Amino acid sequence: MTTTLLTEAWPVAALRVTEGDLELRFADDDLLLQLADLAVRGVHAPDAMPFLVPWTQGDPAAVRHGFLAYHWGARAALSPDAWNIELAVLVGGEPVGMQAVFARGFPVRRTVETGSWLGLEHQGRGIGTRMRRAVVHLAFAGLGAHDVTSEVFADNPRSQRVSEKVGYAANGAHRTSRGEEAVEARRYRLTRATWLASERPEVAIHGIEGVRRQLGVPLG
Repeated sequence: MTTTLLTEAWPVAALRVTEGDLELRFADDDLLLQLADLAVRGVHAPDAMPFLVPWTQGDPAAVRHGFLAYHWGARAALSPDAWNIELAVLVGGEPVGMQAVFARGFPVRRTVETGSWLGLEHQGRGIGTRMRRAVVHLAFAGLGAHDVTSEVFADNPRSQRVSEKVGYAANGAHRTSRGEEAVEARRYRLTRATWLASERPEVAIHGIEGVRRQLGVPLG
């Protein structure tokens, strides 16, 4: 009896983006468990909350449970009209965080948004900028995006600096709620023209043809 490979039935599972010793790859269950443990060890200072949904709060068992449930749900909900691809970030083979790219109506709009987190023990080494550059390359070179957007709270200057280093431009702000407080969120946008005109490290994308088919993105 012939057994179908996961990468044949679910092409996103074959996706890999590499830049030097940094790799973005599909997060299988083994990687998700390692990343859940990394998140439990800390993603941000105790008095900060960089996320709209405070998923890092709670006891270790609750954080792990919520983390796994969210990522399994994101897999199940993937469709050409609405998708969220959560990629594990590895440096030298070690999981250090996650980089997400998501979109609504991408075959028509050709706009994606990014989001990410990095284990506290791996911050301050330039990894955040490298993983963002890698996912931007995936969006433009791999998926044919026209622009890439990001949103960050005004009190998260580190994430703002990453956007600026990669070439994003400020694109407005709005008031939103974070728990019981009102906060300012700032939008950033990177266009394809700006990306093409910038100096970029060499990035390789593996398995993109199957991903494009799964997401309904024209191959031409």
